[in-house]
Amino acid sequence: MKLSQTKSVLKELRTIGFQLPNGELVPNHFHVTEVGKITKHFIDCGGTERNEEVINFQLWNANDYDHRLHPEKLLNIIELSEKVLQLKDAEIEVEYQGDTIQKFGLDFDGNNFLLTTKQTDCLAKDKCGIPMEKVSTINNESCCSPGENCC
Repeated sequence: MKLSQTKSVLKELRTIGFQLPNGELVPNHFHVTEVGKITKHFIDCGGTERNEEVINFQLWNANDYDHRLHPEKLLNIIELSEKVLQLKDAEIEVEYQGDTIQKFGLDFDGNNFLLTTKQTDCLAKDKCGIPMEKVSTINNESCCSPGENCC
């Protein structure tokens, strides 16, 4: 979910809820302790230089059970962050403390923001030597003809 989508959703909400991938809700006394810009400059295993930028929300639970973050307050924090940090309309990544710091993607189901699982992946499969999945078609001679190396 991009920042612009998140802001649009916040303008329509009366309360904010975040749901973990296992279906549990983040306790409603959470705080958004950070809104930030994370830039990752790296070289993948194929030797290609890459730059990625995401907007980061950090959620934190305190023992402050009387404190609730309202949508308009989070919207104000985001708008201030846009000005000060010169945020682009990038994807949002959410940090949340489980057994360790966990990173999630963000989506919305009409009621709650959904913390979605993220996966690692090889960005240079064609260059790093990992064989592509072999494709086979039953009774397709062209797939398994000599020299095709696919069966």
